Amino acid sequence: MNPIIQAEDVWKKYKIPHERRTTLFEHVGGILEVLGGRQVTYEEFWALKEIDFSVEPGESIGIIGDNGSGKSTLLKIIAMILRPTRGRVRVYGKVAPILELGVGFHPDLTVEENILVYGSIMGLKNSEVKKRMEPILKFSGVERFRDAKLKNLSSGMQMRLGFSVAIETNPDVFLIDEALTVGDIDFQQKCIDKFKQFKAEKKTIILVSHALGLVEDFCEKTVLLSKGEMAGFGPTAYVVDQYQGLARGS
Repeated sequence: MNPIIQAEDVWKKYKIPHERRTTLFEHVGGILEVLGGRQVTYEEFWALKEIDFSVEPGESIGIIGDNGSGKSTLLKIIAMILRPTRGRVRVYGKVAPILELGVGFHPDLTVEENILVYGSIMGLKNSEVKKRMEPILKFSGVERFRDAKLKNLSSGMQMRLGFSVAIETNPDVFLIDEALTVGDIDFQQKCIDKFKQFKAEKKTIILVSHALGLVEDFCEKTVLLSKGEMAGFGPTAYVVDQYQGLARGS
């Protein structure tokens, strides 16, 4: 069986300016320095280094590690939101990234209008989105606010709405970055039940989470990142033990 996701020698570099400008006058001064020919210096920061792994169709894979280890950067590269500096990631199939609050949303459009826009971004025709409108509103729990402008909803309600649209697009691959932590306990359980259903349907799921218990329950294999490098990849129970050992300093 061919992999549905293949990461090959993936590196990602960011440039950090040496001088941090905090006021409008400092920013204007910096622009004038550049226009005047003064060179601005940067520090290189490698968020990811030599990342290699593959995911088979129908697998659920966890990505764990400390804050700043590169988890979200890796997920954004798989989602093609970011490009790697070196290497490449191949994804075969339709992807639903459930990553950041507000991606594809417009605050001055109504809830229903945003569902139509976000659904089109996810590759659905307007007629298909309209057929799925009621299930999306019901799952996200915002039926009463369908005609309200999005900016009047709480951040949690907006994230639930984005989550609800994404799961209705019938993708081959779900990319989830801590999305299951949004909302109350009831909504979290609804999300977990839905993804158990998708798992039974052999959808591929990549889950970034600090909730190690959830990763152990949900993912067959797990990637462990440490300072941008792969410190482990294999059966989840083994990799979680490895991560906890690193945290203890053993």
